[in-house]
Amino acid sequence: MPNTLILRLRPLVASILLATTSIPALADTIRLATTTSTENSGLLRALLPPFERQTGYTVHVIAVGTGKALRMARDGNVDVVMVHAPKAERAFVDAGHGVNRRDLMYNDFIIVGPADDPAHIDGAADVAAALSRVATAGSLFVSRGDDSGTHQKELELWAAADVKPGVPWYREVGQGMGRTLQIASELEAYTLADRGTWLAMRDTLSLQVLIERNTRLFNPYGIIAVNPARYADVNYAGAMALIAWVTSVDGQAIIRDFEIDGQPLFKPLAVTAEATVGID
Repeated sequence: MPNTLILRLRPLVASILLATTSIPALADTIRLATTTSTENSGLLRALLPPFERQTGYTVHVIAVGTGKALRMARDGNVDVVMVHAPKAERAFVDAGHGVNRRDLMYNDFIIVGPADDPAHIDGAADVAAALSRVATAGSLFVSRGDDSGTHQKELELWAAADVKPGVPWYREVGQGMGRTLQIASELEAYTLADRGTWLAMRDTLSLQVLIERNTRLFNPYGIIAVNPARYADVNYAGAMALIAWVTSVDGQAIIRDFEIDGQPLFKPLAVTAEATVGID
């Protein structure tokens, strides 16, 4: 491992990474449960290969909704989770299932819908009021309905609007973000999406962004190691090595620089933006 990488890490994190550079053959795989947004956007294809080259680990990615990712971790079936549902993450750690949670990055949610915008929500400053208009108009809204971080945020927004969504205008599809966007496009419906997946797919969809850059739509991501005291078979050393990498200056610079069509998708949270300046 290059010494320059180690020197850029915080002392505690660096010691963890140094301790795991010589790993047993049977412990060279890290099982990462993460959201479909990190996979669909392409971020992991930029972020993980440098880590694998420098450490010798192989990361096995399981892309599911946040709720399912945390359930897999609670069952001890993965080593580390990268998700975006702060309330559920805190509950997971407080219950003793996870340790060493770190803030990782953030982007934002957007509300997309058909170009003719039958509920007239385009540019609305009040997200809750906009969703209330969707319900009042009976306009189609497609929900992931999968207990993902996006789904949890959507339910939070409906509660803020004092609306209990239901048939016939509300459709839960139980799918990941990419498929949900495709269904919303086919039905000319509204939906809530993460910006990363939207940017990766927008050229294939007949939808447009109607509400964005609103404080209610803030979307932070965290990364958490599964607790080895509870699950003896997890690869805790690998999980901590991965956490060390993605929250290091180098890992955060990759997150900062990841773009689609010239648009950055995520902003780093583990280190300041200034700390990543000049890091390639």
